[in-house]
Amino acid sequence: MAMIPPPFDPELAAALEALKDMLPQQLTMDDIVEARQGPGVQLLAQLDLTMGGFFEVEDRLVPGPEDAPEISLLICRPADPATPDPLPVIYHVHGGGMVVGNNRLGVDAPLAWARELGAVVVSVEYRLAPENPHPAPVEDVYAGLLWTAEHAAEIGGDAERIIIAGASAGGGLTAALALLTRDRKGPRPIGQVLLCPMLDDRNDTPSVHQMAGRGVWDRTANETGWTALLGAARGGPDVSEYAAASRATDLSGLPPAFLDVGSAETFRDEVVEYASRLWQAGGVAELHVWPGGFHGFDGFAPQAAVSRECRGAQVRWLRRLLGE
Repeated sequence: MAMIPPPFDPELAAALEALKDMLPQQLTMDDIVEARQGPGVQLLAQLDLTMGGFFEVEDRLVPGPEDAPEISLLICRPADPATPDPLPVIYHVHGGGMVVGNNRLGVDAPLAWARELGAVVVSVEYRLAPENPHPAPVEDVYAGLLWTAEHAAEIGGDAERIIIAGASAGGGLTAALALLTRDRKGPRPIGQVLLCPMLDDRNDTPSVHQMAGRGVWDRTANETGWTALLGAARGGPDVSEYAAASRATDLSGLPPAFLDVGSAETFRDEVVEYASRLWQAGGVAELHVWPGGFHGFDGFAPQAAVSRECRGAQVRWLRRLLGE
């Protein structure tokens, strides 16, 4: 029996139609170099990271993992904080399927949260696959977190109130980072925000098959991203949980999680399962499955009603987490 996909939300379907020429939906290994030069990359360079002068913006090179290159952190801190006290820190990991993007990709979401809540944003740049397979990306992300925790006071942040966050591949790396820093007894984030996270290299859930050839990141693209990261090991028995967080057998002792995903996207089922397993391990998690949402819909179509609901839910969760 053919699997009938859930429909896209009507507003989002219209946005998807308008976007279709910009987005390489069925990304293959041969498309990666071109995707890195795509129109979105030029748009990133034009982002007003100060949000109209609210933030002071700095790029800083900090030590990477042992015997690896330095990494670039984008640091955005309120120019005139409402309080002299150290501010919470949102440590952001960008998306891009493990193969494209830089520390500006998707940073508009955490900047919007930080403007509303009064927080410092640190966005990390990590080495991309396939040139830099696992564990290079997650080790870069971990090195950036170490630096952020050790130098929080210097950037006006509170080392005891770091929230880790990411979307898509960045959400997958954020989930892996939570596992890695737990197991290494590194910095303890107070929360993890996993937005449509890329968690499972096996690429074989019902939603993966339902959404093949639809939306902005389908089964073909997903296989490309995971193969770039893992090579021939993708889908096999020996994949590390620090590469694909769905592989973790122990989800206890992790920070409270916010997870969201669209009902009409490839990652739906792996995200729902991950949230369920967090609860089964005694953890705290809030899960939203947005009806008719395609992958990353709130970034691509921010004016849609469901996108506004989605962004509002993120801020409300952060506010409760921070006790505001």
